[in-house]
Amino acid sequence: MNYAFYDEQALGKAYDTRLIGRLLPYLRRHPYLLSFSFAMVPVRAVLDLLPALILATAVGTLQGVEPTGGFAWLTSWLEPPAALAGESSSVLLWLAAAFLATQLLWITAELVRMLTTRILGLRALRAVRRDLFDHVQRVPMGFFDRYPVGRLVTRLTNDPENTGEMFSSGVIHMIADLIMMAAFAGVLLVVDWRLALVALAIVPPLTLVAALLRYRMRGAFRESRVKIARLNAHLQETITGMKIIQLFARELRNLTDYRRTNREHRDAWFRSIKYDAALFSTVDLAQNTTIALILWYGSSLSQSGVVQLAPFILFIDLMRKFFRPLMDLAQRYAVMQSSMASLERIFELLDRPLEADDPSQAPVPASRGEIEFRKVTFAYEEEPVLRDVSFRVAPGERVAFVGATGSGKTTILKLLARLYEYSDGAIQVDGLDIRDYPRTELRRRLAFVLQDVFLFTGDLHYNIGLGRVADEKIFEASHAAHVGALLERLPDGYHQQVKERGVNFSGGERQLLSFARALAQEPDILLLDEATSSVDTETEALIQDALQRLMDGKTSIVVAHRLSTIKDVDRIYLLHKGEIREVGTHDELLARRGLYWRLYQLQYAQQEAA
Repeated sequence: MNYAFYDEQALGKAYDTRLIGRLLPYLRRHPYLLSFSFAMVPVRAVLDLLPALILATAVGTLQGVEPTGGFAWLTSWLEPPAALAGESSSVLLWLAAAFLATQLLWITAELVRMLTTRILGLRALRAVRRDLFDHVQRVPMGFFDRYPVGRLVTRLTNDPENTGEMFSSGVIHMIADLIMMAAFAGVLLVVDWRLALVALAIVPPLTLVAALLRYRMRGAFRESRVKIARLNAHLQETITGMKIIQLFARELRNLTDYRRTNREHRDAWFRSIKYDAALFSTVDLAQNTTIALILWYGSSLSQSGVVQLAPFILFIDLMRKFFRPLMDLAQRYAVMQSSMASLERIFELLDRPLEADDPSQAPVPASRGEIEFRKVTFAYEEEPVLRDVSFRVAPGERVAFVGATGSGKTTILKLLARLYEYSDGAIQVDGLDIRDYPRTELRRRLAFVLQDVFLFTGDLHYNIGLGRVADEKIFEASHAAHVGALLERLPDGYHQQVKERGVNFSGGERQLLSFARALAQEPDILLLDEATSSVDTETEALIQDALQRLMDGKTSIVVAHRLSTIKDVDRIYLLHKGEIREVGTHDELLARRGLYWRLYQLQYAQQEAA
């Protein structure tokens, strides 16, 4: 199996400012929630500082030591009322009440902050899902030819879910962590700059080691993402091809391949876990080393009477809080890496170009059903599929395209519906270039009947009307397409539920339903792509009658392999290697004994004899 088609792209940074910048517009859609979330950041920082200051003040009170220097300035607001001054027990009671009050305020603020950021994140995530779904519906059809379905489903489901951490608290949490770390460092420098420099000395080497571990972890995480993509690709291919697997007894071989890929994914994930644990342990070691340095250097200062015990305790408490954001980052790094990678791929999908814009104000001619191709050239990749194709279909005419597989028959129908954009030439409907039509108006005039009929999950009523046709039109179309016999045997009639891919209906029944769907839309132009190539003779008789009703009075272009579908049309075009080689009626083309005659001998003669 070629896994390169399914492998993930290389991952970027764990924190990419460019992606964060693109994320912010989704948050700005809710300015009040966003403003409140940012307003809570300094409040949380202050409420995180207060307990340490109160505790240090209480220790100084127990020792009977008056605060000095920067510590005295920071704790001046904690002075008790005059009535309590002088009594240590009363002062301690005052400090205990202040400590309890700050804790209650911190809990309340944290609860409000979490609710606000979560609501903000969920609303932003909903907007991303909506934008992704809307975008995918409007990308050119060629995009789906090159993009694996499994990966696309992952982009629309798993990747938005993975970005939840970034939306709910990622950006705001990072800003809050930086502000809190700066606040803690500032307080430490105010209290005692010498002890603060010793305490913060471990930060530069810690940053270097953490950067190295994050780099290694990114590689391991990227490998695990590649392996999970391969696992998903293997699962998708196995489930889709289960019939072939069982018919050719490939179960053991498939299980062996799956075990190997699963084992590789496990090993890659173990490596990422190892680096994740190392990163967390490094930060923990740095925190404990810092506390040891504070104890060592602070004890020497204390013995010389330079530093008091209360600021010393304040240092230890604040340094623990200083490292807490780093510990959180170490714990959440894998999640943030996954979130950022998913965010990168989401925006990569959103950057895919959409179908060409519809004309803003274009006069749309009256609907008649006239079609004209003028020297149309088109290529899916580099090799042209159509070369200078020109033809005209008058209103109400019925024409057919025949030719070998790959000659460009179906491509003509796709270009007419603007599923793909042609490179050269012009295509007109009712005298107006199709690129000057709004797509909805152009496709309203067309109705496709395909060989592979797709039925949506739901009931038959929805699958025929597609949610936009009145009931009476659905009933009329069903009767004309001979769906009545099918409905009679179904217990729920029009409300019969359709299973996935319509497996509870035969190929002929699905084809009749597709005719009813096309009739119900009341199109002006009918496009049939090998619509009768895979049905039995009895069903074909019903389909032929439905076809006559469907094509009556409508401009029709038919791509077919069955002679019964094309021999009565007004004109037949034979395509060969992307060019129109022969044009005429069935009898005229047979009389020429050219390419059509040879094709007839190979494909149609036995059908006519039967």
